[in-house]
Amino acid sequence: MRKVVLLIVIAVVSIACKNEAKKEVVQKETISEKYPKALAAVFDKHGGIDNWQKMKTLSYTLKNEEHTTDLHSRKTVINAKEYSLGFDGKDVWVSDTSVYKKDAKFYYNLYFYFYTMPFVLADDGIVYSETKPLEFEGKKYPGFKISYNENVGSSPDDNYFIYYDETTNEMSWLAYTVTYHSKKVSNKKSIIRYNDWQNVNGFLLPKSLTWYKKHENGNPTEPAREPTKFVLPLLSEASFDADFYVKPTK
Repeated sequence: MRKVVLLIVIAVVSIACKNEAKKEVVQKETISEKYPKALAAVFDKHGGIDNWQKMKTLSYTLKNEEHTTDLHSRKTVINAKEYSLGFDGKDVWVSDTSVYKKDAKFYYNLYFYFYTMPFVLADDGIVYSETKPLEFEGKKYPGFKISYNENVGSSPDDNYFIYYDETTNEMSWLAYTVTYHSKKVSNKKSIIRYNDWQNVNGFLLPKSLTWYKKHENGNPTEPAREPTKFVLPLLSEASFDADFYVKPTK
């Protein structure tokens, strides 16, 4: 039902935007001044940071769950047949803890970060540094290490490593470490391949992601499991009222 509501909101806002387009003057920031030049080129290839920042609502279906996120506040709702969970801007909530028994605080934005690569790597509080290229099937992919300033997010000691195709500027791989549960700095990296893209309202977003096994030298070798697929993606300049992200009363 919420997907239908989102579609209606998108249609209304699209008409309004067309009517106001001639009146609006957009002041663009030169992203090369804020991000490393090569990373800025990756952002541009995928639709551009300036354009991304105009978007307000993202929705997609993952397995049996419908995920909806406010891109500015990061409020989230995940709806499934037997449960729902979300983040209302202050607290993470679960509709029925007898049905959903996983760690909602860890899960509610987990796939949001993977799905919104590379744009989520333009968040505030990020420190960029070059890292050793990743190699797969004889091809090298240059990359950047993404670390966070203290007190940024729930796991500021997490690190991401983005690798890109220097010919096309498309994002190709993501390596990452997880410190959420242990709260200890980790050097153990997981690797995801990004090679299945689709155009969503002018942006290149992943249609599927594939986790890979890796060699002892850290380079990927072969898929670790079946791809994780994202379907029915919607991206809009429309936004929902705050009540949309509040825990249901029944």
